[in-house]
Amino acid sequence: MAGTEKSTLLMFLRAQRESVLAILDGLGEAALTTAVLPSGWTPLGMVEHLGDAERHWFQEIVTGTADPRPWPEHEPPSTPRSPAAVFAYYRAQCRRSDEIFAATPLSAPPRGRHPGPLGAQTADLRGVVLHMIEETARHAGHLDVVRELLDGRTGLGPR
Repeated sequence: MAGTEKSTLLMFLRAQRESVLAILDGLGEAALTTAVLPSGWTPLGMVEHLGDAERHWFQEIVTGTADPRPWPEHEPPSTPRSPAAVFAYYRAQCRRSDEIFAATPLSAPPRGRHPGPLGAQTADLRGVVLHMIEETARHAGHLDVVRELLDGRTGLGPR
């Protein structure tokens, strides 16, 4: 897969995922569960949301089915779950997404359908992975700001 469009897309998606984890590295439970933005999102709620997005787009949309959730549906901005549970969930969803991505051609049409206009515009796996790069990068930016507000640290991320 080296040097292919598929490997390049996966490289960018993984870089954004790593950014999310690196930005939050070293924060304790109190900081991970503190909302500092007017929206009320907590860093941990954002990570759970990103895990849900991985599950939704790669499993429900690309394959048309999804593994059972480890807990009942919950709409963030926060989460009642522990940091260990949420980070394990996020990593597991990313691994499952990578498996689906590896086994599916970029041109494969989705077997499921995302509601709304984005669903109508998502014609293949390529569109799904581009959306997930954008979604993860957008929320990594939010988390970057949150981290700065929490403890003043900036410039965090994979090096």
